Amino acid sequence: MSNVIQLNGTRRQRLGKGGARKARAAGQVPGVLYGHGETPLAVAVATRDLQVAMRHHKGGNAIVNLNVEGSEYTALVREAQYDPVSHAVLHLDFQHISLTETIQVEVEVKPVGVPVGVREAGGILEIIVRTVEVRCLPTAIPDEIPVDVAHLQIGDSVHVRDIKVEGVTIVTDLDATLATVVPPIVEEAPVAAEAAPVEGATPSEPEVVGAKGKKEDEVAGEKEKKAPAEKDKK
Repeated sequence: MSNVIQLNGTRRQRLGKGGARKARAAGQVPGVLYGHGETPLAVAVATRDLQVAMRHHKGGNAIVNLNVEGSEYTALVREAQYDPVSHAVLHLDFQHISLTETIQVEVEVKPVGVPVGVREAGGILEIIVRTVEVRCLPTAIPDEIPVDVAHLQIGDSVHVRDIKVEGVTIVTDLDATLATVVPPIVEEAPVAAEAAPVEGATPSEPEVVGAKGKKEDEVAGEKEKKAPAEKDKK
């Protein structure tokens, strides 16, 4: 679990899209702080301060000590919206939490090792689930959950129930498959296509079995008929 991030913020007087655009134009990231049954509070943090604070943070589920004009809140960065082109942070959702109360969060699953089925048989490691839901104290949230896949042969799988991590309760279905090793892809040899007929060409006639033999018999009979006649002339 990473250290709690120190971050300063201000209250936003203007709400809605107009207020958010105004905050971004002033070099701030708009956000909202909610939770603990309190009225949501519109806030803004300096873009530069956020970049510096998050630079050394590993994984998701960042916990911040948010100071808003003298009032301090321990909060989880529950959601961050990014610009699809510049990847700049457009909006932040802060969830006010207590360090002594459990919360439910998603944690990334990281495969560890090269499966035997990949290394020795050319198989392919297929990742089915990349995150799992866990419940724990905010101070016990792991940056990521390692899962050993080195022993997997082709056809083998690793499941959520195989996860070994202390201090957290797995909420995701324990029978869910995390990763599996599938056989290598074998490309089939292309089947030779039949030659297409040429436009305007006269199709060849099929040979009639026995036709040639019949013509030879007719010629032989005619020769026999002529033979006696020639003898009579002599």
